[in-house]
Amino acid sequence: MWWAVAAVALGGVAIAVQAPINAALGRGLGAPVPAAAVSFGVGFLVLLAVSVLQGQGPAYLRLAQVPGWTLLGGILGAWYVFASIWGVSSLGVVTLVAALILGQMGAALVIDATGILGMAVREVTPTRIAAAGLVLAGLLLSRL
Repeated sequence: MWWAVAAVALGGVAIAVQAPINAALGRGLGAPVPAAAVSFGVGFLVLLAVSVLQGQGPAYLRLAQVPGWTLLGGILGAWYVFASIWGVSSLGVVTLVAALILGQMGAALVIDATGILGMAVREVTPTRIAAAGLVLAGLLLSRL
């Protein structure tokens, strides 16, 4: 279990580093939307190559078999990358990441409580609500 937390924490490091890198790309290209498109394009190529190397390339041929709503993840990812590129210069990395995490935790509490999107229902405890509250406090402190 600790290795999974460590791997996800490294994903968090990637999020914090990705935002200023993408913002620099946006400055170089002159706008955040083309920067987001380039960032997604590079990510797509990397993931395509890895999936082919792992022998999972034919999975793309089954795309028509998945529910259409599952493709919304790409739209949400595009919003995340755009919002990060657009917001990091004015907010700074700490405030940006705190706001992203607060949004994630708020949505996660709703998803856990309702089990929507195919997830198992999980109890929303006062401790978990307090964790989101502490992130909110951190976000507010980062703006002082």
